Amino acid sequence: MLDRRQGARDKVIYGGVAELDERGTTRECIVRNISDKGASVEFSNIVNLPKEQMSLRIARKGRSFLAKVVWWRDNFVGLAFSAETPSEPVSDLEERLRRSEIKKRQLQRRIKELLGER
Repeated sequence: MLDRRQGARDKVIYGGVAELDERGTTRECIVRNISDKGASVEFSNIVNLPKEQMSLRIARKGRSFLAKVVWWRDNFVGLAFSAETPSEPVSDLEERLRRSEIKKRQLQRRIKELLGER
């Protein structure tokens, strides 16, 4: 399958909460991979998703994202994050943790490149 993403996504298993409509309807989900531009999430069963925008909250990262549904297959959904209003981390500690996670992923990729695993 052709990968049309502009950047690599990191494989993760984060708990998430998707806010599906303006009434505040939420569904728990699992974030399977993530980047600065989007994520792939899995719901426990098939859901009706908004075509325009939804909100994805990831507690572990202390962030919320506005997202657009790009594709869905059964209970798996691909999201593209909106550049409009990404939520800022709640505290300085969370911001430092987020930056260190990004740096860690960059170093892991570099190690794989040096070991010829790509």
